[in-house]
Amino acid sequence: MPRISVIVPAYQVQAYLGECLESVLGQSFTDFEVIAVDDCSPDGSGEILDGFARADDRVRVVHLDENVGLGRARNAGMELATGEYLFFLDSDDTLTPGALQAIADRLDATGDPDVLIFDYARTFWDGRVVRSRDAHLFASTAPDGTGRPDVFTIAEREEVLGLLMVVWNKVYRRDFVAKHGFTFPPGYYEDTPWTYPTLLAAQSVAMLDKVVVHYRQRRQGGNILATVSRKHFDIFDQYDRVFAFVDDHPGLERWRPLLHRRMAEHLRTIGNHPDRVPPAARKEFFERAAEAERRHRPAGSAAIELHGSWKAGPLGQVARKAKQAVKAAQPELRRAVAGPVLGGYQRIQRQLPIEDELAVFASYWGRVPACNPAAIHAKLRELAPGLRTVWVVEAKRKSDMPKGISVVSPGSRTYREAISRARYFVNNVNFPDGAPKRPGTVQLQTHHGTPVKRMGLDLQDYPAAGHAIDFEKLLQRVDRWDYSLSSNRFSTLIWERVYPSSFRSLEYGYPRNDVYYSAGAEEVRAARAELGIPEGATALLYAPTLRDYRASYRPQLDLARLASRLGDGYVLLNRAHYLYDEQPSTGVGGGARVIDVSAHPSVERLALAADALVTDYSSVMFDYANLDRPIVVLADDWEVYQQTRGVYLDLLSGRPGETPGALATSEDELVDVFRSGAWNGPEAAALRAAFRERFCEFDDGNAAERVVRTVFLGEPTPLPVVPLADRTPAPTPEQAGA
Repeated sequence: MPRISVIVPAYQVQAYLGECLESVLGQSFTDFEVIAVDDCSPDGSGEILDGFARADDRVRVVHLDENVGLGRARNAGMELATGEYLFFLDSDDTLTPGALQAIADRLDATGDPDVLIFDYARTFWDGRVVRSRDAHLFASTAPDGTGRPDVFTIAEREEVLGLLMVVWNKVYRRDFVAKHGFTFPPGYYEDTPWTYPTLLAAQSVAMLDKVVVHYRQRRQGGNILATVSRKHFDIFDQYDRVFAFVDDHPGLERWRPLLHRRMAEHLRTIGNHPDRVPPAARKEFFERAAEAERRHRPAGSAAIELHGSWKAGPLGQVARKAKQAVKAAQPELRRAVAGPVLGGYQRIQRQLPIEDELAVFASYWGRVPACNPAAIHAKLRELAPGLRTVWVVEAKRKSDMPKGISVVSPGSRTYREAISRARYFVNNVNFPDGAPKRPGTVQLQTHHGTPVKRMGLDLQDYPAAGHAIDFEKLLQRVDRWDYSLSSNRFSTLIWERVYPSSFRSLEYGYPRNDVYYSAGAEEVRAARAELGIPEGATALLYAPTLRDYRASYRPQLDLARLASRLGDGYVLLNRAHYLYDEQPSTGVGGGARVIDVSAHPSVERLALAADALVTDYSSVMFDYANLDRPIVVLADDWEVYQQTRGVYLDLLSGRPGETPGALATSEDELVDVFRSGAWNGPEAAALRAAFRERFCEFDDGNAAERVVRTVFLGEPTPLPVVPLADRTPAPTPEQAGA
């Protein structure tokens, strides 16, 4: 029998669930079991739980057939628990290091009490950790200097009932719970009819003066109680259950006055909170509250008046909106002073109706159409030709635009009109602050790669890359997103965690990768011909990523020398990172065997032309894996890159699903990889297969259509994903006869 059963219900917490379980499984204390309950979660939570169970036999998973809510999901876990103590941990929270050992030690020291209470700290997106306001109650000595008992009943320390009435800041002896038949009820506020009865019934309670739980404070979403809904009326049933317990246990009658006051305070808080009861139902809520107050009022006690505050009503709503409008208008006012004519024009446009048939596209901070937005744009013109589209492109790049595409330049009159009136916005980066989101508009963030390097809030710990980022403003831009596109579950989990907001994740694949399944031999031959690749030559696409720790571009390789060492049968296609496109060209040399393709408009077309990819830590490796062609990782500055930028994958590990192919850490090793044939050998092929299985799970050639049908056409059910085994990528150059 384990000492502790940790019960973890999970519902739509895929971004945080792994961190939660890792915090438990990584504890120094090991005499525990984890009962993980998948509450029929529609995201990847169930799969994540199964993965942990496969890797650690201390984890047991139960998948519920329907969503039953937090309380009954805990009951399902409790039925399977075999530990001496029950610990109900919410799946987006974490344990602090040494937490379970501290709990076990305190249980031993206090003779296995019915309930052990411990402290928590709130953790915020910006790294703040704030201990609970009641930390003083855990000290062994009271403020007046008198000692506190190690073990007590609630009657001996009534102030303990002032702690946050939640279930996860305590552990409960399982036979005590079974003796009293404690279970969680359905509905909102399920902790209330559990916590009060357990504490009042306990014959022995102890305290642990330690922060055990880090209570995650999500920026948006996550707290179901912060959702405006009639489900907040559940609170009345929950308090009825509390008082029914008192009725069934006459010895607890002395607690009725306190519970009555607590109930009245709780009902008043819920009813007056702007994010709880719907405004139209607030009058009914307070009528129910007054009735509950009368019904549960102890004999001889004074009535407690319950009514709504004006701040929670229509006047309060007007006041809040006015305050928000003033705050939002401040940056617009500053911009208007800087450009009064165009700023005024934009404000006028924002007062006009939104154009339902207008979509604004952009990619890479105003560069020419590319990446996922370009692929979505092409499919949108095919499936919804009546919808008008415009691209935001810097004026100096207009001459590079393909024909037949409408263009507006940042800051221009036509730009301000488009961003003020459009219904849809699509970008693989963020739109600038001068394009605030209007209510009713739809913004799709497509991203531009699967992340190897740290992103978003994770850059707070890497100043070399994140020193210039204003993270509060970044999150304000993220709050505009309605959809976040993902090509694999790995990316989804990162995006949801490092860009915390209320967007909907679309695990549809990357539209820019569709061409890897639609292109045929003719397209492959044409791509090579336009680049001047000799027939029969082995073309290597060299595509390194950005180096944040360098102020300017410096090639990682001497490509002319590499081409010479590889010999006449190889051609190198040099593709510098797009952020270097405005820096002076350093030249690559190498004659006909080195072709600089940095200015080529389509990375995808370059990939079709190449026999293999040579990269370092660029996300291009995940896209190229769709072609099932060799990938070679050149990691000559891996340690520096890890320390300055941070990474999510250990590309040099050699583990299947983490390393995409052959490895090299120097030019000499890179030459040897090709001379020896390791780049295209069986070991590299096996690594590539595992890499494809993990990271190409949704890229099947239909991603753009899924996006268009969901975002623009409003279809509720996306096209099914073609299994990896049933996909046929574009032919290799050899297969295409090139």
